[in-house]
Amino acid sequence: MSPDQLHWSYQLLSIILLLADLALRIGLSLRVIMRKRPYPITLAWLVVILLVPFAGGFFYLLFGENRISDKRTARVQSSYGHYQHWLQSLRDRAPVEWQDLNPECGPLHQLADCLVGIPALAGNSLDLIDDPEYIIRAIIKDIDNAQSTCHLQFYIWQPGGTVDEVTQALRRAAARGVSCRVLVDAIGSRDFLKSQAVREMKGAGIKVQESLPAGIFTALFARIDIRNHRKMVIIDGNIAYTGSQNMVDPQVFKQDAGVGRWIDLMVRIQGPVVESLAGTFVNDWFLDADIRHFRPRSIQEDIETVRRIADIHPSPRAGSAAVQLVPSGPGLSQDAIHSLLLTTIYAARRELVLTTPYFIPDEPLLAALKAAAQRGVDVRIIIPSRNDSLLVAYASRARFEELACAGVTILLFAGGLLHSKTITVDRDFALVGSVNLDMRSFWLNFETTLFIYNKDFTCRLRGLQQEYEEQSLRLDIEKLQGRSRIERFKENLALLIGPLL
Repeated sequence: MSPDQLHWSYQLLSIILLLADLALRIGLSLRVIMRKRPYPITLAWLVVILLVPFAGGFFYLLFGENRISDKRTARVQSSYGHYQHWLQSLRDRAPVEWQDLNPECGPLHQLADCLVGIPALAGNSLDLIDDPEYIIRAIIKDIDNAQSTCHLQFYIWQPGGTVDEVTQALRRAAARGVSCRVLVDAIGSRDFLKSQAVREMKGAGIKVQESLPAGIFTALFARIDIRNHRKMVIIDGNIAYTGSQNMVDPQVFKQDAGVGRWIDLMVRIQGPVVESLAGTFVNDWFLDADIRHFRPRSIQEDIETVRRIADIHPSPRAGSAAVQLVPSGPGLSQDAIHSLLLTTIYAARRELVLTTPYFIPDEPLLAALKAAAQRGVDVRIIIPSRNDSLLVAYASRARFEELACAGVTILLFAGGLLHSKTITVDRDFALVGSVNLDMRSFWLNFETTLFIYNKDFTCRLRGLQQEYEEQSLRLDIEKLQGRSRIERFKENLALLIGPLL
């Protein structure tokens, strides 16, 4: 090939690459705009696509849309009728007397019911457990007393410490004929799924299932950072736990991260709402597990079969608390938890206290928090002083100044990595669960949140929040305002990709 021919070949190749990159940027930009997603998310992806040649488009195709695998989508569609039939059966279980509660509770319940279809149920007993060792000991005790089923679902399961004792309790349960199922996230529990512990559990008759399998091949057909972030335990369909703690022993979990012990809580539940958690677990199991042995017949017959196998049944009243379970995630009502959090914030009249490890609010949430403080509500946000994610730490700090100037009190917890996700409103009602105050929890993760319409429980939770406050330092606004321009630039850069974190 002559030098002139070689020159023209390179020139032609350059033109082809330039046109391909231009077509990719324009095409994907139009796609992002037409999807009508929240402004910050749209803007963040447009920046990535337009400023990063080829790679920006590649990352958008991998992570830009909430693509669920065809297999999971087909199962969601096939189970929809069954799921809706089951939800309707909850309507008359344990109706709530709304006139006895804060007037803000009724509309909040109505919105949650409209978005996810699960009603609040009265007559529940709630134990708030904030000691990680006691949480695991309580779960072990209930497993040892189980007679029919033990269902455990966690984002992270890490062997070691007292977690190994949970495994042993499950093996004992399986040996006496109890059906044990463990559902863990494929990314969060990646090391566990490859471990000898899983092989031994399966050998003992314990069913272990990964949720939302992820890999290079999977990434071509589904978004691999959509994760199952739920934490639930259901024993015999009568006792349930949910909250923020993964199946880890804080004494050994992430000890090299430099953030101290992880601080979590769980709620142990007895009463009618346990059926809601049991049904949510089984629905998740159905979407991921091998179900070739199950042959759908009629909706009524199918539901009765699942109820029998999975211990989904009405539970008697065990207390006085009205509780509503709100599961959220892609494929469900897309903006359910986001809408409910906004409604919760606007419902506050005197006091609003939030705890979260990851705080990256979008514009509507930011505006709601500022408006609450400006109308005289005592708004307090408690977050860790040290975070295991540097990007999250910078993106959070970018919002501190405007929140503080609006009257929001920001408290930096110094007793470890505060991982509890809680909200209390006017000491009248509360939210507890797995949801962080960031875009990932709002739009990408499968989460669970308990809406607890009960003053006694809320006061107990508020007492725990006060203990967190006593171990926290109030944000020094003058010191914050004096930070360097380089620090401000880092914060704003992290905030720019905040909707993608």
